[in-house]
Amino acid sequence: MSTVIVDYESGNLHSAEKAFQCMAREGDAGAVTVTSDPEVIRRADRVVLPGDGAFPACKRALFDHRGVFEAMEEVVVARGQPFLGICIGMQMMARLGHEFEETTGFGWIDGEVVRIAPSDATLKVPHMGWNDLVIDQPHPVFDGIETGHHAYFVHSYHMQVSSPGQLLAHVEYGGPITAIVGTGNMVGTQFHPEKSHATGLRLIANFLAWKP
Repeated sequence: MSTVIVDYESGNLHSAEKAFQCMAREGDAGAVTVTSDPEVIRRADRVVLPGDGAFPACKRALFDHRGVFEAMEEVVVARGQPFLGICIGMQMMARLGHEFEETTGFGWIDGEVVRIAPSDATLKVPHMGWNDLVIDQPHPVFDGIETGHHAYFVHSYHMQVSSPGQLLAHVEYGGPITAIVGTGNMVGTQFHPEKSHATGLRLIANFLAWKP
């Protein structure tokens, strides 16, 4: 089994690489490779798409790496292998993003990425720091993870899904903020599991063991 973390020059991948490699060793889940090579991505059994920054810039950077998205689609959509999007990598799963300019996403989940608008004016945007997960739907990636467990967020936008069944977990920040989405063989986390200590490492281990 092999897991690929897609490198399209969007953020520092060192902490993600180390976290996934650590949990892969513990769970005997095979090799973890960071790559921008479409041929390596095509041979993967699992794909992880991270992302830091703004939706439009990340989308442009991804598509500037020729053949990478097509390789991801072959693995994730055509072959149905497990996929995990992290932060902007999760947001790009949506149909449309509204950060700075309207930007089309992958359309893998019917949702739109909109600015966080807390009902409490004293709450600052970006939403930054630790928050308690509220699990909305059961899912294999939640094995050993419960409502009230903490995750680490840094973001100003979040995904609003059209189908409630695709909202797996949220957090409260002057109203509900999407934390995890999923459909079929795909999941996405708004938070950074590699920075979320025990909760994040458990989610990574569960993803590496997941067989949709």
